[in-house]
Amino acid sequence: MSKRELKEYIHQLTKTQLQEQITDLYSRFKEVKEFYDFAFNPKENKLMEECKFKISKEYFPVNGRKPKMRRSVAQNYIRHFKRLGVDSSLIADVMLYHIEIAQTYRSEQYIRQEAFYKSLLKSFTDAIAFIRDHGMEVDFRSRLEHIADKVSEQNWMNARGFEHALN
Repeated sequence: MSKRELKEYIHQLTKTQLQEQITDLYSRFKEVKEFYDFAFNPKENKLMEECKFKISKEYFPVNGRKPKMRRSVAQNYIRHFKRLGVDSSLIADVMLYHIEIAQTYRSEQYIRQEAFYKSLLKSFTDAIAFIRDHGMEVDFRSRLEHIADKVSEQNWMNARGFEHALN
């Protein structure tokens, strides 16, 4: 069904029928429920706390397990926040937080896997692009520079890539 066909269909429904359909969608689909819950009661601070806790748990597990260091956890939250319409400055904050927590872990533990460094460089370039696209470079410039400086201090194998991405 195309968007145009959907609009025609919706236009034919009575107000009561439309209300029933939306209520049905709300009860059937988790994504619809999350969208409406967020739209009418945006608890962005709670979402951010939960997100940052789960990202930090990837590097510093609370139960003493081995860290998984998965970039996908942060990426899934970022996609979810974009779908919900979370403020872009909060999304940028999550993007940078993921890199910063990984750097904190790296300062305590040497990592040999090249994939770790590649994935964080990709996260960094994605964050820069997002920040520039939303005109927030002034707000986040110092954090971006701090990340690039810390990468150089820790002698990451792709430190030049971070410097290059920043300029």
